[in-house]
Amino acid sequence: MIKIAVYGKGGIGKSTTVSNVSAALADMGLRVMQIGCDPKADSTVSLHGRDRIPTVLELVREKKNDITLEEMTTPGYGGVICVEAGGPQPGLGCAGRGIIAALEKLAEKGAYETFRPDVVIYDVLGDVVCGGFSMPMRSGYADRIFVITSGENMAIHAAANIAMAVESFKGRGYARLGGVILNRRNVKNEEEKVQELAEDIGSSVIAALSRSETVQQAEELGKTVIEAFPDSAMAGEYRALARKLLEVCGVPLC
Repeated sequence: MIKIAVYGKGGIGKSTTVSNVSAALADMGLRVMQIGCDPKADSTVSLHGRDRIPTVLELVREKKNDITLEEMTTPGYGGVICVEAGGPQPGLGCAGRGIIAALEKLAEKGAYETFRPDVVIYDVLGDVVCGGFSMPMRSGYADRIFVITSGENMAIHAAANIAMAVESFKGRGYARLGGVILNRRNVKNEEEKVQELAEDIGSSVIAALSRSETVQQAEELGKTVIEAFPDSAMAGEYRALARKLLEVCGVPLC
């Protein structure tokens, strides 16, 4: 089982990218589980086509421990197992602690043993990298961390902070940094700035995704690009990224 965590600043296109990668991996015949670790609980929307699905924390608040894996998971495109950790009630509790509780509940209920996914992808908000938001970096969760950024200053700042957190945890046997993914916003000197970031954090840019109207068109349909426009150039970029992630994680490709 390959376990990947994808971090990035809110609004950088992280969930869109992760969902398309999940869909691409599913098309390759792999069993995929995508776990959204953002209080907004919208990571998997384009995979299952619903407005929202019950979050693990909502179920825990409602039913305590009397919940099943079937209630916590929703099948999506290509059989992708969709999970949303969720967050606390507004004004009450810590979102980071909510992620810890949700991931622990999935493990307690035997999610990984039951579904036996080939790939688990954690989609994690990267504006803050502390407490529960660092949970997927910990031993037993993700094996590799990938950071999504554009050339915008705030996105690069967030990416640098994420990389710093990964470096800080390195001595504890936590996940290692797998690389940087550029999600283009077509700002000035974008590729040069992201390349400089990658060099500063001792990593590399493993993919550069185009800014494409195809992505917005697919989102308007409530689908991934892989599902809505499978023959598009953008779908090809997501498939190439999916293969690259497997390669970085040491999976031999045919």
